[in-house]
Amino acid sequence: MALIKTPVTGMRDILPAEMALRGYVIGLIRSTYEGFGYTPIETPVVESLGNLLSKQGGDNEKLIFKILKRGEKLKIDTAKTEEDLSDSGLRYDLTVPLVRYYAAHANELPKPFKSLQIGPVFRADRPQRGRFRQFYQCDIDILGEPEADAEIDLILATTTLLGKLGFEGFTLHINDRRILKAMAAGCGFAEAEYDKVFIILDKMDKIGSEGVLRELCEAGFAPEQAASYLQLFAALQQADSPLDELALRLGKDSEAVIRNLQHIIRSVESVAETPFLLKFDPTLVRGMSYYTGPIFEIELAGLGCAAGGGGRYDEMVGKFTNLKVPACGLSLGFERLITILTEQGFTIPEEAPKTAFLTEKNLSAGQMAAVRRRAAERRREGRRVLVTVMNKNKKFQKDQLQSQGYGEIVEFYRDRTPEE
Repeated sequence: MALIKTPVTGMRDILPAEMALRGYVIGLIRSTYEGFGYTPIETPVVESLGNLLSKQGGDNEKLIFKILKRGEKLKIDTAKTEEDLSDSGLRYDLTVPLVRYYAAHANELPKPFKSLQIGPVFRADRPQRGRFRQFYQCDIDILGEPEADAEIDLILATTTLLGKLGFEGFTLHINDRRILKAMAAGCGFAEAEYDKVFIILDKMDKIGSEGVLRELCEAGFAPEQAASYLQLFAALQQADSPLDELALRLGKDSEAVIRNLQHIIRSVESVAETPFLLKFDPTLVRGMSYYTGPIFEIELAGLGCAAGGGGRYDEMVGKFTNLKVPACGLSLGFERLITILTEQGFTIPEEAPKTAFLTEKNLSAGQMAAVRRRAAERRREGRRVLVTVMNKNKKFQKDQLQSQGYGEIVEFYRDRTPEE
């Protein structure tokens, strides 16, 4: 039986041209974020199943790739539940591993701690355009900063990066989970019903206000209550200043939260290097239940889905340490950015010139040493040099190399190449 040469569903092979683009983008991400003071870290792709299933990851907890216990711990014959078979899983995002990392190493880290993490995550999701079961995420987080300076810094760093990649005129939607709760409470929804209400509200951009109204009624909420809720969003949409209108409707209890959002928006708009729209969006929910304050999401024109997002999660570290540690983060949809850049024909700027040395198969050891020494000299000059054996179909080989950006091709033959 022949082995299967195609990747598992939802996984994919990456060819050299895309790897070059990915390498360039990752390098730009690192240099930009490190320029803002973020420190690279790394966490394992495997996490304790208890951490992954701690009711903080929303629907992602349904998409975990679980790992069987190993060795003597795996007792299939006596297993009664799934928990008897599995005790760990592949991480579905980088936030849960980061918080565990911080809880374990807080005494060794600066305060506040600005983290940069880039790595693969795994979700047993339905593959689609720009979405795979194994994909890279890029997260920056600030732990230990309770003020809005954290949100401002995260937004400025990320929009600066997007500008360097050629993205302009995109929209960054911003809201606050406390505003979502205050609006729901003002319309008579019970606190125990918030998650159900927010899941439906999160579909606003796909099914519209009429669709949200219908689903709220189908979920068992009173039609008058659901209509009142949708009327509030309609009033905010028509207002010249939605946040000011919201302050009038919600009263003093929400004043501080609204002022905080206004401060973030004004501060970012006053210094942002990249042209983009920062928009208060009262329908923005974000799926993770761990968010406690401001939340944000990046919308790139033509993508049809978010290219990144994040928010404040002040209660998550405490689940590991019983100590309240303020935290805020932003995750970039790395794969979606790569998809867009590829479709746009993005070219890597100022790439080092590339030279290929083609050597005849029967060169002597001394001749090969001379070729390699010459290649080393060209590399010191700043060129990228490939040394490879000459194929029988030399024309096809040279055409391939030229398509890969090798502007100079040098051939070496036994009767023309001097010994070292």
